[in-house]
Amino acid sequence: MTSTNAAVRLEHVVFSYSDTMVRFDVNFVPGEITAIMGPSGAGKSTLLNLVAGFEIPREGRVLIGDADVTSLPPAGRPVSMVFQENNLFAHLDVAKNVGLGRSPALRLSASDRHDVATALTRVGLAGMENRLPRELSGGERQRVALARVLVRDRPILLLDEPFASLGPALRADMLDLLASVQAERRMTVLFVTHQPEDARKLAENMVFVEFGTVAATGKTDDFFGNSGPDGFRHYIGSERQ
Repeated sequence: MTSTNAAVRLEHVVFSYSDTMVRFDVNFVPGEITAIMGPSGAGKSTLLNLVAGFEIPREGRVLIGDADVTSLPPAGRPVSMVFQENNLFAHLDVAKNVGLGRSPALRLSASDRHDVATALTRVGLAGMENRLPRELSGGERQRVALARVLVRDRPILLLDEPFASLGPALRADMLDLLASVQAERRMTVLFVTHQPEDARKLAENMVFVEFGTVAATGKTDDFFGNSGPDGFRHYIGSERQ
């Protein structure tokens, strides 16, 4: 189960909903973690949805590697996505929720089942295969979602504030696990967060979204340094250390 990293680019992308329009032109570094930050309503989740294929741009192209995936449905893109609410099926046990990453119909071979068990061990959930989501803590449910990412084995991983509802200690554990998985697989990770400390801990790169456009990009250390973009420094305000 190994992933090959891939570059992601939104090229002159325009998308509108209700009275809001976003315009994105941005390149994400392959094989690295990029934190996406910005005010609520700035377009961060929309950016992820455009990469994932849940939204289709009115203009422009979405490129993954050398492939134009603009018109492909989510299932046709080499992308996994983890949401804040984990998207687990309440009536399916842990093993089946993870197995969906390999087969939506849960037609799993012996090799598939082995990979599911390996992924659950990797995220610290060995022995919990038969539990239902309601029997798990918030952190354990997020670990199930990450295990499903492992069995999907896609080169692009999108995370939309997946740990926002967790307490500080659990969130720190999940960030460590995510960093470990990314280092192992060298996935291209786009990580939406409102937590500056999470970005500093996890991400090599930053993208700042404001007013429906990418206002600044660069290395995380530069963003949090004295020469960081003015809009970003204003946004994080007193949270900046």
